[in-house]
Amino acid sequence: MPLSLVPSRLFGCYREITPELLRQAGVALLLSDLDFTLAPKSVRRPDPALRAWIAELKAAGIQVMIVSNNRSGARVTEFCADLGIPYQGHAGKPSTRGLAAAMARAGTDRAHTAMLGDKLLTDMLAANRAGVLALMVEPLGGAATPWQKVLHALQAPFKALCRRREERRR
Repeated sequence: MPLSLVPSRLFGCYREITPELLRQAGVALLLSDLDFTLAPKSVRRPDPALRAWIAELKAAGIQVMIVSNNRSGARVTEFCADLGIPYQGHAGKPSTRGLAAAMARAGTDRAHTAMLGDKLLTDMLAANRAGVLALMVEPLGGAATPWQKVLHALQAPFKALCRRREERRR
């Protein structure tokens, strides 16, 4: 169970993650954080771009499931219902229990799973500990609060390390 905070891949936005990219990585299940990953926390319903992206993944045979630490499931339930995808609530990231439960529900294993998120200390750490592909995006809506700005600054060295590793792979 690695304790690495470094994502496997770094993207500007979820829309950069294509079905082809996921298929090439052997991914059959994409687990995703919701807040700031797929939509700003203040957004109650998915926008057309997100709906189209989810539809494209589904059409390619890639399962998508939200894995959320949200304390209240109302927003996540509505959001996922609108998208027609399941979610695993009270995930406890960076614990791996939510990711393991989601993989069991989807009937797949870690070798065929990726986790998409915007935070190193929850999403990427959980992904790396669970042994799944760790895909990181820049947060939608940016850092609004002083605490979020501090967290983003602390993430910078780990993102830089990810970028250097990606450059070496090319």
